[in-house]
Amino acid sequence: MDVNRAEYQAVRDDFINWLEQLNAKVAAIDKDYFDTPGKKAINRINNNLMFQPNKPIYKDHFGAGLDQVTKQGDFYMEFGVNHCFMGGGYWHPSSKILKSFREAIDYNGEEFKAILNKKSFKKCFGNMIEGPQLKTTPRGYEMTHPHIDLLRRKSFAVSHYITREQVMASDFEEKVIEVYKEMVPFRRYLNQAVTV
Repeated sequence: MDVNRAEYQAVRDDFINWLEQLNAKVAAIDKDYFDTPGKKAINRINNNLMFQPNKPIYKDHFGAGLDQVTKQGDFYMEFGVNHCFMGGGYWHPSSKILKSFREAIDYNGEEFKAILNKKSFKKCFGNMIEGPQLKTTPRGYEMTHPHIDLLRRKSFAVSHYITREQVMASDFEEKVIEVYKEMVPFRRYLNQAVTV
C-alpha cells in the first residue's frame, strides 16, 4: 500500500466524486431517498481483522452504499479486481430485524412475493441470494404457512453482477440508476418492516 498510496488516493478521490454526482441524480428521481454524500457512502479499504483475522489487511475492491439510513438495507455497489456488482437488502441481519421481516411477511407476504416475482425484477436479479436457512420453522409459525419458504430465510438480499466493460461504458451511470430503480420496491418493503 505504501508504494501505491498516491495512486490509491487519486482513484479513491475520483470514486468519491462519482458517488457525489450519483447521489444527486438518484435523489432527484426518488422522493424517499436518504442523502448519502460520497465520503459517507464509501467503505473503508481495510478489512476488519478482529473478526476475520485470515483476511488480507486491505480489500481488493471499492465498495459504497447509497440511500444509507443505516449500514444495512442500503443500495450497495462493489467494484473489484475479480468482480463487480450492485446489490441491496439485508445479509445476516440481527434476530430482532429478522423478527420484523417475519412479522411483515406473515401480515402481507403476498406483496413481497409480487415484488420478487415481477418479470423485470427476476430479469435483473434472479432470485434472492441463497444463504443459510432455518432447518425447522421459526417459533410461532406452522410448516403449513403459505410463506414458509420466506419465513425460514436468515438473509434477504439481491445482487446484479456486471462486467468491467459495462463499468467502463459511457452509459454506466444510467445502468446503475436502472438497477437502483428496479430494487426500490424490494428495499422499501424490507426497510418499512424494520421501522414498523
